[in-house]
Amino acid sequence: MTKTTPVSTIGERALIARLSKIFTTARSCSPEIILGAGADDCAVIDITDKDCLVVTTDMLHRRTDFPSRMSPWQIGWMAAAVNLSDIAAMGARPVGILSALGFPADTDVGLVEDIARGMDDCAKACGTTVIGGDIDTHDELTITGTAIGRVKKSELLTRCGAQAGDMVCVMGCVGSAGAALRALGDWKGTQVSDSILRALFEPVPHTTDAQELAGSGAVSSMMDTSDGLALSLHDLAGAGAVGFKVYEDALPIKDEVLAFAGSADKALDLALYTGGDFGLLFTVRPDMVEAARGACDLTVIGKVVGRDMGVTITRMNGTSLPIYRKGYLQLTNTVK
Repeated sequence: MTKTTPVSTIGERALIARLSKIFTTARSCSPEIILGAGADDCAVIDITDKDCLVVTTDMLHRRTDFPSRMSPWQIGWMAAAVNLSDIAAMGARPVGILSALGFPADTDVGLVEDIARGMDDCAKACGTTVIGGDIDTHDELTITGTAIGRVKKSELLTRCGAQAGDMVCVMGCVGSAGAALRALGDWKGTQVSDSILRALFEPVPHTTDAQELAGSGAVSSMMDTSDGLALSLHDLAGAGAVGFKVYEDALPIKDEVLAFAGSADKALDLALYTGGDFGLLFTVRPDMVEAARGACDLTVIGKVVGRDMGVTITRMNGTSLPIYRKGYLQLTNTVK
């Protein structure tokens, strides 16, 4: 009997790596492709001497991606936000979103319209619009979005490029969406404010700030943190063949999240190992930190070190601990 391997046992990133090896043979047939499958937050396509397109896609499901307390409008907003956040990670300007919606045949038309309004409002907030797509019946609500962006080649930001000595920065807070996830799941019964729930239900892509950051010339590498800070640190470290030293007391965690967690250890777990914040993680040349600050509101959380030093965090008591490669996994839609 042939041994089978369930996809849930290898995880999203391992499966993407396997599939990317299959798809790479197509690159030689399309010289316009600068970055292809699995290489970054988006694929990158050459269009002019100065500009390139960035393209990304994501699929979301009712049962595993949209908590029951989300409104249809919020479902639509998130469906657009997950794609636009990837566009932001490349420093690009969004130029349009395509969306394919599958839903049960008995779905109320008004609900579908509210989802569409949420998508449209998120797109407009990021300076773009929904430009087309498809609809079909499905056994559960499923939304696939494809976002397109445009960026100057000289300002394109990728996961590669960090060097030892660079500063590690984040845009946005960490752990807020994770607190909402815990309140709705493992820690059900605990209360969080509407603002913390909105961090999960209505994530705001940093498209405008990311374009300013790309234009500053200060960034050496960048990616989106939707799957959690820990996974993103490991992904960025792997792409750049570097290590990271992060400082616990520098992490931008809201006071309400600290209070909700109840202890420093639980707050750190929320900050590192839960996803949904849709912030940006990036590295900045040490002599360009002020230029980066002039482009956006950022927090310096650590520094780039040699690859042999791994990815670690220095706790408030001075001890150094490894940051594990775990977080939000798409194939199981859970935190592991």
